[in-house]
Amino acid sequence: MYTFLAGIVLLIIGYFTYGKFIEKLFGVKESRPTPAYVNGDGMDYIPMSTPKNSLIQLLNIAGTGPVFGPIMGALYGPAAFIWIVVGCIFAGAVHDYLTGMISIRNRGAHLPELASKFLGKVMKHIVNGFAVLLLLLVGTVFVSTPASLLHLLADGRVALGIFIAFIFAYYILATMLPVDKIIGRLYPYFGALLLLSAIGVGIGLVVTGAPIPELSFQNFHPEGAAIFPLLFFTISCGALSGFHATQTPIISRTTRKEKEGRKIFYGMMIAEGIIAMIWAAAAMSMFNGYNGLNDILAAGGPGAIVSEASTTLLGAIGGTLAVLGVIILPITSGDTAFRSARMIIADYLKIGQKKFSSRLWIALPLFAVSMILTQIDFELLWRYFNWANQSTAVIALFVGSMYLYIAGKNYFVALIPGTFMLIMVITYILSQPIGFNLPMNISWGGGFIGAALLVVLFFKAAAKARANNIPLEVDVSDWKQAS
Repeated sequence: MYTFLAGIVLLIIGYFTYGKFIEKLFGVKESRPTPAYVNGDGMDYIPMSTPKNSLIQLLNIAGTGPVFGPIMGALYGPAAFIWIVVGCIFAGAVHDYLTGMISIRNRGAHLPELASKFLGKVMKHIVNGFAVLLLLLVGTVFVSTPASLLHLLADGRVALGIFIAFIFAYYILATMLPVDKIIGRLYPYFGALLLLSAIGVGIGLVVTGAPIPELSFQNFHPEGAAIFPLLFFTISCGALSGFHATQTPIISRTTRKEKEGRKIFYGMMIAEGIIAMIWAAAAMSMFNGYNGLNDILAAGGPGAIVSEASTTLLGAIGGTLAVLGVIILPITSGDTAFRSARMIIADYLKIGQKKFSSRLWIALPLFAVSMILTQIDFELLWRYFNWANQSTAVIALFVGSMYLYIAGKNYFVALIPGTFMLIMVITYILSQPIGFNLPMNISWGGGFIGAALLVVLFFKAAAKARANNIPLEVDVSDWKQAS
């Protein structure tokens, strides 16, 4: 299991080296007041401690992504480990840090506002639609998956519909109440359970000497599904995920100092990468090879893998706790997905959120649409979610690139991973049945040509933005903190 252990070590080293480099490149301003104080409203803008913000951020971004995605990605073999480590350090954590910190500099702005400011006003409407669609898909997927796991845990004795109704009821409360009432109080405990369950499974793999495969670039997928571009959409959370760009503004509005950003944004992405490594390793090593893994996935989905691996490695009690940790993951991302959707729509329509009625009439239609979407096949929803997710990641990375370009700093740290994923996003939608279903050679050509054209447009817009001296941050110099 050298590849597995080395991958985890590299992720930790990445936090202390590349994470520090990105922090220094961005340029932290320790004396600058954050939106938690400048915009304090008792609802969404509330200062909270670094440990609390970090655990909330981890739960916000995690969902079932770093569990279900790596389990399905394990079918490709150790190539999944490579993508998790490289993607997490150089793409995902950079993506999360930049979106979080740029949001802090702009009064906790969400991605559509940032896209409007740095990529043009037309992008505000495009990104707003993308973000709300993505969040609806996330919220729906993260109702279905925990409900299915709870139904499985109860041996079918409780109807699936009851679990779905219970989760929706919780989502409504978490979406409507101030951030420190439910999310701020419960998430630190949920985060501890999540980390303990993942660590328990990881230790179980090491203690039992699980036959985790070593480094290989061979594609082991039983159905021959191509690594490029499919792996990058199968494993998103845990490597690179645009969903995170919709979640970081929640915490950018509760962060006390800019110096806390690396721990909260970059650090929690690294933690998610470690969780992804553990579940990918468990899936690769425990089910008699990739054909056995494929058979169990076909029969019971990733939830069956989670239940079987947890019980085998940790026993009945420990296994149940681990499964509960995995159930909590999607629930604690689903609630913040709906919360983010409410905030994005409110910002877009310029509707204040202090009044309960103002929050209610935005939130209820979102839940109604989501309930309808729960009737659609999960696999189909997951594919559309993955494409919308990585498309959003591309937009967020280009926002980060533009910010750094205007600032006269090394923008390639965001532009290179952004361009890579742009090629994958275009190729994926051109080649897949959910898109245009074109032959792969045509799809790859379209991916490279389309990406090249968009990068040229980016540089033209960037040169114009720098010449016009677009302000990188909102002026808060006139703000005085209350004694």
